Amino acid sequence: MTDTILPLLNRIAASSRIDDAWDLATAHFAGLGFGRVNYGFTRFKHQTTIGDPDDALFLSTCDADYVKRYFQGGFYAKTPVFRWAETNSGICTWSWVREAYEAGRLSPQEAEAVRQNIEMGIVAGISVSFPEVLSRSKGAMGLIADPGIGPQEVEAIFASRREEILAVANMMHLTIVHLPQLSRHRALSPRQREALEWVADGKTTQDVALLMEVSPAMVEKHLRLAREALAVETTAQAVAKAALLNMIFQRAADVARAAR
Repeated sequence: MTDTILPLLNRIAASSRIDDAWDLATAHFAGLGFGRVNYGFTRFKHQTTIGDPDDALFLSTCDADYVKRYFQGGFYAKTPVFRWAETNSGICTWSWVREAYEAGRLSPQEAEAVRQNIEMGIVAGISVSFPEVLSRSKGAMGLIADPGIGPQEVEAIFASRREEILAVANMMHLTIVHLPQLSRHRALSPRQREALEWVADGKTTQDVALLMEVSPAMVEKHLRLAREALAVETTAQAVAKAALLNMIFQRAADVARAAR
């Protein structure tokens, strides 16, 4: 197993785009019987929410209708595995969900979420909740068992491949969180990015104007548009947010590859 997993981990670690790391990891999970995978990560978690959904990263191999319902519709937040991921780090199967559901220990909202999943043929799987060193960060992933693979089969897979699944998941997550998180909601132009980088270096508007060979008014325009793109009020907030999203101080070639 080491002969195949170590090269895979190296390929994931060397990914220059989030999609590349995601595709490598999910292809491996599909080979284990989990063709449907959901992943979410935020750097802007509050005590009771994940923050602005536009600032979070959501990835899925599920069909478009499910993705719209699960992520955009907020269905994920109603599931018992989401509650588990919020308060735990590690990996577990969903057997405890079935047991809690049958015993009536879930909240009405969670029980309804389980019923809806059962109606869609989602009856077994594995959750991974990643440990985070920052209080505002949280990432988690759910592996949904393929049709025909029930809870007992998942338990058998888990018993024999637990460390393998966890290693691939952790490498994928660690790679993703260090790559530029680019989206249409938070896109920066090259000039906006450059202006923010100079401000982060402590340059004044006049300094930035000289360095970028534009007028101070144009610098202010770039910074204003950057603030609007990042949905913040001040330039200091824009610098901090762009840094957290890995949108500044990236090599130009890396940013170009990430945007493709």
